[in-house]
This record gives sequence, structure tokens and C-alpha cells, in this order.
Amino acid sequence: MSSMKSAMVLLACLLLAMPAGAHQAEAVPLEVAAEHLTLRALDQTLALPLPDWTELQGAAPATMLDLVSVHFREADGQARLEIYPRGEGEALWSRLYGANIFAQPGLTLADLRTAMIDVYARTCRPDRVALFQLEPDNGDDIPPLGLVCGAYRDLPGYAGQGEVMIMGFYKSPAGVAAIYQEWRGPAFDPADASTWPVSSAEVETRFGQFKSQAALRPVD
Repeated sequence: MSSMKSAMVLLACLLLAMPAGAHQAEAVPLEVAAEHLTLRALDQTLALPLPDWTELQGAAPATMLDLVSVHFREADGQARLEIYPRGEGEALWSRLYGANIFAQPGLTLADLRTAMIDVYARTCRPDRVALFQLEPDNGDDIPPLGLVCGAYRDLPGYAGQGEVMIMGFYKSPAGVAAIYQEWRGPAFDPADASTWPVSSAEVETRFGQFKSQAALRPVD
């Protein structure tokens, strides 16, 4: 097995589940500014757009983290941030905004995308999955990707539901990162956007923000 393929297998394993002993930080290394969030982990800094949820519009940066549920874990070269609406969490959620940072500078963004697709597609029925991009790849510049899961597989807690997910991919000399946003609701027809748990206009807007307002760089 090549070193790159080995790295992708490791990445997929990390994405599936972080170890039970993963560190839950007392102080999440997340800062809120007027126009973006900043996550610092694994010697990297990830800038990402603010959550676009209606209930957060107009919230002052100093109070925003008090209005959501935030989970952060770091272990084995991976840092994972998850943000939910207040009152929701890992066991039950309708909207999820998050990011993964990996200390794997040798991993290409195309391989990161492949690993992310593989992991998330495993939860969906093969006949109800669709992928889409609003623009083509441009060499190493990988645009955001959409994954539509019209119905989950028969998994505990997922029956009768589906989700729409968009992902953005970023690279620095110190590693790679992915930002993602998910909307979950009753199972739907992936070919009919009017049945999705989020409007196509909202998805398109978020695509643009993931492309223009997010960046990964090494810690200065």
C-alpha cells in the first residue's frame, strides 16, 4: 500500500470516530470576530464564515458562543469542531456546522475530498446519494462540494431521515482542513431540490462563502 493511500485510510478512520479518550478542551480555541470565526489547532489557524442561522443574525461577537452548543476534540493529529443550535448536540440535531483540521501536510485536497465523501456516503442509501459542484476543479484549487443524502441507511437514530451537506477544502504547509455544514430532516428525493431540508438558494450562498471567506494557514 502506498504512503498516500495509507494516509487516506488513516484519515477515513479518524473521520469515522475519534478515540473515546479524545481531549475535550475546557477552553475551545475558537474566536469570534465581526465577520468570521478563527479556530487554532495543530499549529494551524483556520478562518471560517460565521454560522448563517437566522437566530444568530445580529448577535454580538462576544455573545455568539453563548447562543450555540460547541464541541471540540483534538487527538491523533486531528482536531474537530462542531457547532449546533442551542439545545441540540451529537445525538440529536437538525443543523450542524463544523470543521476538521489534520496535521497531514502531504495529503492533497483531492484525496481529502475523496476520504470525506467515502466516510459520509457510508451512512446513506446508495440509491439516494448525489454529489454536486457549482464549478470545476482548477488544479490544486478544489471548489466546495455538495453531498445530498435523500435517505440514511437503516442505522439507529437515523431511520426516515436524510441530509444535505456542503464541504470546503483548504491546505497550508502544515496540513489540510475541511469545513462542512449539514441540514437534516425527513427523507426526501435527492433529485428534487424543493424537498430538501434547506433551500437551494441558501446552499448556493453558503458555497460562495466557503470559497471566499475561509482560509488555512500555519500559526505565525
